[in-house]
Amino acid sequence: MKPVCAAEKIIEKNGRKIVVCDDTRSRLLPILQDRQDRRGYISDKDMQNIADLLGIHPVEVYSVVTFYSFLSTEKKGKHVIRVSNCISNVMKGSEKVVRAFEKALKIKAGETTGDRQFTLERTGCIGMCDKAPAIMVDTELVGNVKPGMVKKIIGDLRKR
Repeated sequence: MKPVCAAEKIIEKNGRKIVVCDDTRSRLLPILQDRQDRRGYISDKDMQNIADLLGIHPVEVYSVVTFYSFLSTEKKGKHVIRVSNCISNVMKGSEKVVRAFEKALKIKAGETTGDRQFTLERTGCIGMCDKAPAIMVDTELVGNVKPGMVKKIIGDLRKR
């Protein structure tokens, strides 16, 4: 029995026809998340291999990887610190928190420390606007962050 798809497209690849439907694309994000968890990033080769596996065009994989801020095409540090830059966080002082992390880690937002221990990023809403300024450290959410807390956060992470 042929699967029922909300959206269906037939592509030909290497002389064979492949039906691409919602089911195929719904597998894409979990596969990407698994690859990111295992390697820390998603390489161009990974994107090509995943596209081949699912029978979709590599640009479709690339567009998903580059759309989601939690997926990356570059290797990041052992600990990723994301500072929310949505408007409520900015109004509550998130830029001061970013500057405190930059000073303590001696890097700019968007960079990784030379020892590959920390990556500092600005990110969109993390769902903690009521506790702004908020950050996400690896997978842990921390609210009401003040610049004076930054050194302790970094110190605690160094012990992990």
